[in-house]
Amino acid sequence: MAAAAAIAAARPAFVTLEGGEGSGKSTQAKLLAQALAARGVASVLTREPGGSTEAEAIRALLVNGDPDRWDPMSEALLLFAARREHLRRTIRPALAAGRWVICDRFGDSTVAYQGYAHGLGAEVIDRLAAIAVEGFAPDLTLILDLPVEVGLERAKGREPGREDRFERMGAEFHRRLRDGFLDIARKDPGRCKVIDATRPIDAIHADILAQVLALAPGRAARA
Repeated sequence: MAAAAAIAAARPAFVTLEGGEGSGKSTQAKLLAQALAARGVASVLTREPGGSTEAEAIRALLVNGDPDRWDPMSEALLLFAARREHLRRTIRPALAAGRWVICDRFGDSTVAYQGYAHGLGAEVIDRLAAIAVEGFAPDLTLILDLPVEVGLERAKGREPGREDRFERMGAEFHRRLRDGFLDIARKDPGRCKVIDATRPIDAIHADILAQVLALAPGRAARA
């Protein structure tokens, strides 16, 4: 009861879910939004790439086609164009209106995918981010971690015609990706929490909700 009251009184937060293919981010983002609603907290559930009409148009360019359709820098630039529109049209207005924002992927995915897995380097991504998003960052990032082979096998079970361009980039790419996410978490343990995604959905959700509820007391009450 006290935790529910605290989160209802807290300033809205921007919470992101990250992880490799098949880690269950989308499912967990929906469960988190439902749990917040049950506690009287309004939230916006969104995703990247995408989250606004303009950003969704860029998403279609990124998640479809051959794995080598774009070079890593082109991918990164497209992602930041989408992210800037997403921030401008969806994320910032929702937070300003007093609503929490739950996002399936954000900037850490660009660091992990293009910086680590594609080899651009985290420093390059950080420089692009400084220009495109002007220092905007999540309040809490939940990194869903599981072995690469498990995640890719889960991803195969998605509906036919799915957006699978990144899934087809090969196991070694995905191993670098996982290492990238774990390195991001090691470097920023205050913001990033690693969640064991090999467990049942309910157990994962319980851990995620506990992290979000723990965030609330540190945020000043709304005026």
